[in-house]
Amino acid sequence: MKRMDATQNGSYDVIVIGGGPGGSTTATLVAEKGHRVLLLERDKCSQFKIGESLMPATYWTFKRLGVIDKLKASQFPQKYSVQFYSSSGKASAPFYFYRNAPHESSVTWQVLRSEFDQMLLENAQEKGAQIERGVSVHEVLFDKETVALNPDAIGAVGVRAKLADGRIEEFSAKVVVDSTGQSTLISRKLKIRTTEPELKKASIFTHFEGGIRDEGIDEGATLILHTESKDSWFWFIPLPYDRVSVGVVGDLGYLLQSRRECDGTLSHQAIFDEEIAKCPALKPRIARAKQLFPAKVTKDFSYRASRIAGNGWVLVGDAFGFLDPVYSSGLFLALKSGEMAADTINEALDKEDFSAEQLGRFGTDFVAGMEAIRKLVYAFYTKDFSFARFLKRFPECQQGIVDILSGNVYRTDVTGIFGPMAEMCRLPEDKHFSGP
Repeated sequence: MKRMDATQNGSYDVIVIGGGPGGSTTATLVAEKGHRVLLLERDKCSQFKIGESLMPATYWTFKRLGVIDKLKASQFPQKYSVQFYSSSGKASAPFYFYRNAPHESSVTWQVLRSEFDQMLLENAQEKGAQIERGVSVHEVLFDKETVALNPDAIGAVGVRAKLADGRIEEFSAKVVVDSTGQSTLISRKLKIRTTEPELKKASIFTHFEGGIRDEGIDEGATLILHTESKDSWFWFIPLPYDRVSVGVVGDLGYLLQSRRECDGTLSHQAIFDEEIAKCPALKPRIARAKQLFPAKVTKDFSYRASRIAGNGWVLVGDAFGFLDPVYSSGLFLALKSGEMAADTINEALDKEDFSAEQLGRFGTDFVAGMEAIRKLVYAFYTKDFSFARFLKRFPECQQGIVDILSGNVYRTDVTGIFGPMAEMCRLPEDKHFSGP
């Protein structure tokens, strides 16, 4: 195999596919241990991406990465809370993170992804990772020609990629990390990706300039706003440069498949505008704002791979799975999985053990935290469930709710709230993690 910037023995320790937050985190924490890391990113420069709100618990990963000071010096708005609006437009009391954990980790940020992703990539490079942009990975190479075999029987040995100059080359590594986001390169190849049948949602979103924000510490709050029928909801996320990110989420059938006009299907922009008209709390906030680009759409975004690792490969971030945008858990889970994967990879490199069992050791703990957030997602989508009514009946659960909204699912046991919650709504069975 051809090696880019080959070392003495002609191989990389780790190849990371994709320069998003999960991939950058893994690359940083492995490279700073002195291992040879190559990160291949398709885009020549960081692009617009959705997923712009951070959970407070990302602080601890940022601390390990050494980027807290960079975030503090950035123009990203600070996020102190999450606030919910009912279908009538009535606001809940904000969930202020600092009231339950008076530490600087209780204040986080709303990020413009092009700048945020670039910051993390530059940090990975500073820590010793080799970053190559404009490189499109076409295939993960396995040690058997077919992937129709049991995934236990095959192992990743490298990648085939198209370089920025158009050449097709192959590169080898002891571990391949898939951080390709919703492209889910390895999951699709091994046919191990499964969708969440009860969370078949779609989203339509854009940015506005000049949207009305609240004042003081509420200026950077994430707002979750129901439409009148509760068939959909909007996010409202303040961003730098007087921008706000606004998106609507609803069942796939309701939001996209059922919309027709006399000459065909309604445009995504027309659907978006129709839903804004049904959201009394949102309309005045963007009435005089300027939409910055046509509405974009994504759908079928709730999925998970049945495995998180195999012989010589690991999945991080959205390449493993994605829950739902409602609690802004996407970036948090990407960063955390990148951190946990890096620790198992460093241990694997020390032990020279690149088995599925070793590389997937973090899976059980990671999925347990993901499951806690997933249950709260199901509660949110139960039409007759109300967090206000739930907390009025079970006030002792307030801390658990705030812990999950903060992302404290790996530092605190939050499972105690689900017994009481199951008395007021149907919660899903745990997706037990059975192996790598």
